[in-house]
Order: sequence, then structure tokens, then C-alpha cells
Amino acid sequence: MHRRYKLKNVAPGGRRRRFSPFMLIGLSVPVVLAIIASAVFVLPRLGSHAAAVNGDCSLIVPARPLSARGLATPYQLVATNADNGPCNEANKMQAAFVQGAVIDPATGQISIYNPLVVDQGTRPAAAPVVPKLPANAVVALWFGFNGNNLTLRGNHGSLRQGNCVNGVNGSIFGQFSYCNAPAFFRTANRAIRAGLLQPPALGTAKDGQPCPSVRDFSLVDMDQSDNVITTYLVTADGRTAQVTAANMAAMLNTQTQVNGSDNRLLAVALDGALGCTPWMAPDLANPGKMLPALPLNELQAAAQQAAPVAVIPAGDPMVLNNNQPDLNKVNAYRRGVDQQTIGNLDAASTTTYCQNMLAIGPARIQLDMQFTQAKGSPDPALANSLFTFLAQRFVASYGPNGLNCAALLNTPDPVAVTTDGNGVAISATFNAGNTNNNGNADADGDADDNGNGNADADGANNTPNNNPGATPTVPATDPNLVPTTGATDTTPVPAASPTVTPATDPGGTPTTGPAVTPTVAAGN
Repeated sequence: MHRRYKLKNVAPGGRRRRFSPFMLIGLSVPVVLAIIASAVFVLPRLGSHAAAVNGDCSLIVPARPLSARGLATPYQLVATNADNGPCNEANKMQAAFVQGAVIDPATGQISIYNPLVVDQGTRPAAAPVVPKLPANAVVALWFGFNGNNLTLRGNHGSLRQGNCVNGVNGSIFGQFSYCNAPAFFRTANRAIRAGLLQPPALGTAKDGQPCPSVRDFSLVDMDQSDNVITTYLVTADGRTAQVTAANMAAMLNTQTQVNGSDNRLLAVALDGALGCTPWMAPDLANPGKMLPALPLNELQAAAQQAAPVAVIPAGDPMVLNNNQPDLNKVNAYRRGVDQQTIGNLDAASTTTYCQNMLAIGPARIQLDMQFTQAKGSPDPALANSLFTFLAQRFVASYGPNGLNCAALLNTPDPVAVTTDGNGVAISATFNAGNTNNNGNADADGDADDNGNGNADADGANNTPNNNPGATPTVPATDPNLVPTTGATDTTPVPAASPTVTPATDPGGTPTTGPAVTPTVAAGN
């Protein structure tokens, strides 16, 4: 989540980062619409530090984090290394987020509860709601971060109590982590097999294609299934509160803080543009309201996504260890998002992943331009529409600073974006000669089945341009976006990043090592 969405920085044993947080756009649920209408980001409260924001923060996990009381106890954000500057939850580039899900084993009912994050040593703007949990409830937590690396820090044994996983063997994932996710998914999958829980069908999008899931090669990027869909309220003095009807009524002049994520891109931006509906569950903090969530996205994708199915590849930057593939880390991440673990890295081939991205991604982006080019960009500093945002996102993922697909496939990127003088993507061109119509991975990621990427019928090289003029404008339907001006730079520019993925397929040589060990910081 650094400049912005794809700039990566590597910390020792950790990782870089890409996303900046998104603006909220479109979701046909009244409470979410109310939040969307006023969604802006809180400016950093860093004073002279604003030019050099500390991207590495820690989150202190409260005691007994899976209990009702633990869920309602705010997490505390603090700098991992104070010498690098403070960390503030009100700073959009440092904000951390927690998403919780609760399943009742007796009924299969899933509910969502999003714990609150505050700055260390501060009090929330409003006390979090203490949720009422069903008997024998199985609770899990997922974490997201708008900076580079988020380290979970224990408090009186909280990491052990919560079965928390921040990475493996001293190497953290980066922005993502989880607590008790495997147990939650085991319970949910048992409920599905018993007929107690039924993930909804994906539905049909406005383009006539199946609505995308988080495992659809038309949506995924270099590091799929990351971050969460949690939103917080932030007051003028920088304190935070849960998004509830009571808090919104009682607090004036609040702003919303959101986590830029693949899950938010799907459930908020893309579903809204394509006429699709995300799976939602009751919000335990806000009775009568429903929320989308990472675990719902993953369960639905596992049940409904047709082949080829995208799952974490060995070259995903979040599962690299010192920029090298790590079998244990791949499996640790997959366990946290309900994906099948593997016995060797060949079963997580980045080359196969790239082939499917190439076959399916550009064609769907181009097909959906008619619906996405009039929608506001998730990040106006990066692209001037949802269409150009998706195009530049593909370019960044396909290139040498992403999965390095061009080198792995010996095929140049079929997508090129044009930026204006401020580096904002304003148009995209597609070279149909560099794509094909068939994905070639099955549900397990092996090269067995053919997919159904859709290239243009005439094979022509289309040049969609969201705004051919020198001064791109933002659609008037989204009042949150600011028009970008400046001279047009006609050179296609992918997002830059200092991290280079090796040209060889990291799915080639298994990394051996001990069983997965949760990585923690000071404390437990």
C-alpha cells in the first residue's frame, strides 16, 4: 500500500508492499451506502514526519482475542521500531484493520464482528460493542494493513490463545496475518457438507460472464486474497470507533478509514460496477446490518469458482522468504484463506499462474470497460477510473516488480497504460496478439484443464481511452474523487517497485524446513 498499490519495500525476513487504501465505491446496502457517500481518508497526523511515514508497525493483540471480551478490547497500534517514527491509526498510510468472523457449529450461521484498532495508550472515541456469541462458537480473525509490514505482538499469551500466525520461521507475510482461521474454515466446511451452510452462487455479471470471485484470474494480482474489508470511523482528534448506527448518529464530523485490499476491490468496487452482489453476513456490532468479509469471499470462491481457480502461487511476494520461495510459508498463508496446502512448490507454479492471468485477465478487463470506465477509481492518485485502475494493476502484477510473468512466459505484457503528468493512468491499450483464449490450470492449480478466457472476437487491438483529452476528469457521479490535471505523458508506464522477482519459476525447487511455526514479535 505504498505509492500506491504496487510499490514494494522489503524488510529483512518480511516483505514489501503494494496497496494504498481505497476510496469506497458502490454497494447496495443502506448502511454501507451511507458510509460510502462520506468516505474520505483522514490526513496523516505526523507533522514533520509526513514526508517519511513509518511503514512498519506492530499491533498488540489483546488477551483472549477469540472471546467476546477479547473481541471488544481495542487492538493497539505502535511503531515496530520507534526510531523510524510513530504509527497512527488515523494516518491512512499506517492504518491497521481487524476482521472477525463467528460461526455457530450447531446451525452453520456465520456472523461478522470487526474489532477496533486504536493508537497505543489512547482510548477509542466510543467503547466497542461487546458481541453476544453463540454456544461453542468458533471465532477467527484476519488482519490488514495500509503500510508495509504489520507485526502481531502478544499480550499475556494472546498470540498462543488466538492461534495467531504472522508468517513462518521468522519471516512475516507483510500486511496480512490471521488468528484461528484454519479452525474456522474447518467448521464452515463441515457445515457446508452437512447442508447447514450454503455459499451463494456467484451470479451473472452485466457482461454476461460469471461474477468474479477472489479466485478468478480476471481479478487476482501478484498477491491475491490479502487484507480485509473492515472500515472504522475516525474523529477530528484522531480517535477511532466502530462503524455502527449509534456511533454515526452520536459523532459529528467523522471520517472513514478503510483497508485497500483485493477483497474490498471485489466486494465494493467491482461487484458494484458489474451488477454483482457480495455474500454478506450479520454484523454483531451493528444489529440489523450486513457486512461482506474476507472469509465469506474465500468460502464462496472455494465453492463456486469454475476452473481455472487462482490460489496462492510460490512467487506471491507475501510468501517469499528473503525474496526466495518457501514451501512452509506458502502453506501457512493458504491455511489462513481456506486454500489447499501442497507438498512441493511445483504444485504452486508461478508460470502456470501467469499463463492463466495472461489468458483471462486482459480480455475481461477489456470486456468490462463499458461498465468500469465510468466508475470512480479506487485510488484517484493512481488511475482516473476503475477501468484504468484495473489495467495498471495488471501491468504491475505481470511485470518484473510483480510476478515477473513477462520473463517466465517469454511474452511481453499485452496491456500498456498511458499516464498524465502526475503519473495517473488515464488510458490503456491491449495487444490481442500477446494473449490467448485458454486458461490451463484446474482447481488444484495443475496444468490439466482448459479455462475460458475471452478475447475479442475480431482479435483487433483495441485502445480504450477513458479520457483522450489532456486533462482527465473524474465522473461527476462520485463526489469523493478529485480531478487529476497535468500534461499527458504518452509513454506507457507500469507501477514502479524496488523488488524484483527472479526470472525463473519459483515453483521449481521445494524449500525444506521444519513444520510451520507462527512468527511473532516481542511477547506472545
